[in-house]
Amino acid sequence: MAVQVNHFRSSLLKQPKPPFFTSSKTRTFRLNTAASSSIQQLIQSGEVTPIPPKDAATALNSDGFKLLDIRPQWEREKAYVKGSLHVPLFVKDMDNSPITLLKKWVHFGYIGLWTGQNFTMINPNFVQEVDTAVSEDKDAKLLVACGEGLRSMMATSKLYDGGYKNLGWLAGGFNRSADSDFPEVEGPEKLQYATIGGVSYYFLKLLLLLQAVGKE
Repeated sequence: MAVQVNHFRSSLLKQPKPPFFTSSKTRTFRLNTAASSSIQQLIQSGEVTPIPPKDAATALNSDGFKLLDIRPQWEREKAYVKGSLHVPLFVKDMDNSPITLLKKWVHFGYIGLWTGQNFTMINPNFVQEVDTAVSEDKDAKLLVACGEGLRSMMATSKLYDGGYKNLGWLAGGFNRSADSDFPEVEGPEKLQYATIGGVSYYFLKLLLLLQAVGKE
């Protein structure tokens, strides 16, 4: 059953999306090729340090990194690491023009209902808000994190271009973490499941219940 749960969770993150009506995840996939190339170059040059979840506690407690959670607010409300900074890379799109309203409606029917993801836009003030969060300290050591590691690729590239040179990237994101990787987690859900919402959330809960029953 554990294999089934893991397969289900992975499948939720790989649902096909329409090319026109986008959420934060689909916009991430569109930009992922450029972000991935940029991150790979920065990692190869030693400018960015990839840190898997199992090594995150050491990075935070011993290496002086501060965890920067760039997930949208509705994901962070489900689960977050205590003491982490929060500056969302994607924010809810508040435009109510007719075209945008149409996009939002179709997005909800095609994506939002299943995944629970809102219709979003890139936060235009992302780097400036990070500046404020770290008191304009460009030397701050930031471990940039999101749910699956894709959005944090983009965020890390933006921060590097914005003058931050002591950056770490949480490889694989919170979805790849174990309960013991971030022992001080707050919120009603497990950190690994915070990106899952909508109808898929209830399917996940059912599978977890069946898994628990199977162990009894």
